[in-house]
Amino acid sequence: MLSCLLSAMADATPQYAKVLRGLALQFPRDHGAHPDFRTEWWYVTGALDLPRPDIGFQLTFFRVRTGFAEALRSPIAASQILFAHAAVTLPGEKLLHADRAARANLGAGFSAADCDVHVGAWQMQRSASDVFTLRAQDAQFAFDFSLAPTQPKMLQGDAGFSPKGARAEQASYYVSWPQLQVDGNIVLDGKSQRTQGKAWFDHEWSSEVLGETDVGWDWLGINLVDGGALMAFRIRDTAGATVFAHATLRDAAGRTQTWSGADVQFKALRKWRSARGTEYPVETELRFGPHIVHTKPTIDDQELSTRRPAPVTYWEGLVQVEGSLIGRGYLELTGYAGKIMM
Repeated sequence: MLSCLLSAMADATPQYAKVLRGLALQFPRDHGAHPDFRTEWWYVTGALDLPRPDIGFQLTFFRVRTGFAEALRSPIAASQILFAHAAVTLPGEKLLHADRAARANLGAGFSAADCDVHVGAWQMQRSASDVFTLRAQDAQFAFDFSLAPTQPKMLQGDAGFSPKGARAEQASYYVSWPQLQVDGNIVLDGKSQRTQGKAWFDHEWSSEVLGETDVGWDWLGINLVDGGALMAFRIRDTAGATVFAHATLRDAAGRTQTWSGADVQFKALRKWRSARGTEYPVETELRFGPHIVHTKPTIDDQELSTRRPAPVTYWEGLVQVEGSLIGRGYLELTGYAGKIMM
């Protein structure tokens, strides 16, 4: 998410790997890290039904190739930084969130063979049976979840090649896994409680997504109540206009449809102003193809503001989706508090 990391001290512009259309993704290898690319994240969001309905959670690990110290042979050179964000949304109450950051091989690490990434004791790991393990601990909360697939993964865009703008370079490799069954334990107020729910997994890596005049994106990942899955996003410019948009819908029978460009429209229905003075369209109408849906946040204040490894503020929270499709999932709103550097 943050390509500006250490940029003032960066070496000569490194040669980042490029995202190319037509490359066949290979698993489990492509669940692992891709350190030649500039930016990468493993992102899990979910909604719990136990210990009470509509508790939201997210755990995201980011890897950034900083462009710094690449000529050094030391395994602890600051060429790769990892950081992680975790949050729990308590319906009717508040958002709890925490973050961690460390240098690769110095408090953090990743595997290039499979999904196995950690920052300190926070961890995300995939087993041979495709079950993901998530662990995060903080003074405010902790969780230890297993996420088991109930349906196949989704390769977004064109077989995993996901355009993000008009130029060929603006693209990512993008893999989703919706409708994951969540089991495990969550600690709230010092009490460990059993959990059950549904989650959404995203893995995305790229070297360039936003153009010079782009500031951020609106993104939606929804597990539908009928077993289907909806992903949609738009990239916004400094004027707030959509410069690129895309939506993918997989129905309960496994049939997938996609829409792009003018066929995907985001419209703010209600904005919420944070204590930091930033306005977010927390209730948003999304139109794509024959569908019209709108989001309703579990609570308005799901703004995250972190300072490790660099300051970033954005809105990311559990929402209900209503309209022609019904479900629960996460809405992410970036670039409203300032341009996201990628």
